[in-house]
Amino acid sequence: MVSARGLTCTFMLAALFTPLFAAAPVAAHSWPTRAVKFILTLGPGSGSDIGARLLADRLTKKWDQPIVIENRPGGDGIVAINAFVSAQDDHVLLFAPSSSFIGHPYQHNDLPYKPDDLAPIARVSNTVIGISVPMDLPVKTLREVVELARTKPGQLNWAGLTGALDIMFEGWLKSIGVDIKKVPYRNPVEAANDLAAGRVQVYESAYAIARPQLQAGKIKLLAVTNTARASAIPDVPTVAEAGYAALTMDGLVGLFGPPTMPRDLRERIAADIRSVMDADPLINDRLIMTAQVPNPGGPAEFAQSIDEQRAVLAKAAKDLGITPK
Repeated sequence: MVSARGLTCTFMLAALFTPLFAAAPVAAHSWPTRAVKFILTLGPGSGSDIGARLLADRLTKKWDQPIVIENRPGGDGIVAINAFVSAQDDHVLLFAPSSSFIGHPYQHNDLPYKPDDLAPIARVSNTVIGISVPMDLPVKTLREVVELARTKPGQLNWAGLTGALDIMFEGWLKSIGVDIKKVPYRNPVEAANDLAAGRVQVYESAYAIARPQLQAGKIKLLAVTNTARASAIPDVPTVAEAGYAALTMDGLVGLFGPPTMPRDLRERIAADIRSVMDADPLINDRLIMTAQVPNPGGPAEFAQSIDEQRAVLAKAAKDLGITPK
């Protein structure tokens, strides 16, 4: 038999915990209750920075709370990711390209975070990624670059930076049996400048990085790695159209939250982002101007896109004999 005292304790516990469970659905509806922070892996003026600020301006009005942009570049994206993970706060979110982290398991020992620490909320855009060569290199297509490299094994160079794109590109070169030497760079703009000067012959980068040299007529863009052609440069074929589908990778950019963030809240934030993008053509126009393709998507779509990229990267790493550290 349960004593009166025991029943009293049971009812007291129920009274304490029931409001917590009842409040869970309301949390998604009432969020945010204070200022929101977007932490970025890239610096001011980057494509993701411009996209984040455009959204922040519109979402501030929709959420009736200020949104603070905090740029934390450096450390191959780890500086920003650490700041985000350490916050453990559903009002502190990460706004970043997936290339900031999907290559980390193959490049860094003892990562201070786990992949599960980044819960996808919303895909915002795809960065346009292009493969460029110097203007005076006697090629017009990506296939001609491959043919030229086969006639001059080890004599051509490609500009590489730490990251997922490098692993994919190097894995692709090995898979087709082409010997092009990697020249490592820390600064993507410096790599683009050396490409224009002919010190390197191939560079795979965000189109925005290469655009100043393209506009100056010093380099030429042969293909984009994106799934579809970019409306800003419709005459440039995709790598799949050029005959090298294995190089396909979209530069996914989006918003991430802590793993404790409820699914319904992530869905609501994604829906809010889609609604402001649909309602304001200026956002899409500005994204296109900064060499991005507007591509809003919810948590499941974003997570699937990232998983597909991880699979592509895993194959390239396997071809190179690289295993997760």
